[in-house]
Amino acid sequence: MEFFGYRKLVAYTKACDVRRRVYLILKSFPKDEQFALCSQMRRAAVSITSYIAEGMTRYSNKDKSHFLEIAFGSLMEVMSQMEVALDEGYVSEDEFHNLETLNSETARLLSGLQNSFLKENNEKL
Repeated sequence: MEFFGYRKLVAYTKACDVRRRVYLILKSFPKDEQFALCSQMRRAAVSITSYIAEGMTRYSNKDKSHFLEIAFGSLMEVMSQMEVALDEGYVSEDEFHNLETLNSETARLLSGLQNSFLKENNEKL
């Protein structure tokens, strides 16, 4: 097993793009949100890549799939929080839609990867 093989996954590199985009967007948020919404969004964005990395080091496909499911949840958390930011006027419609597109691509990749592990797991049964 290669320890850092997760870095080769397209889903991981897209998730890194999401994380970088979130960090960039948060730089323009009001200072009073730095320890509230910004902090929560940073944690959620970092969680996406963290759970992918952790999941790919697991031995069973069931465990891998479980961690990918959590990563997917963190991705959805970022999108939900970005909707709050849009409602509050912290991000433009364009910024929101650009992140939404990137999140959708990442979600599809995560789902496909998770399904491949679930399928492989079911074939072994």
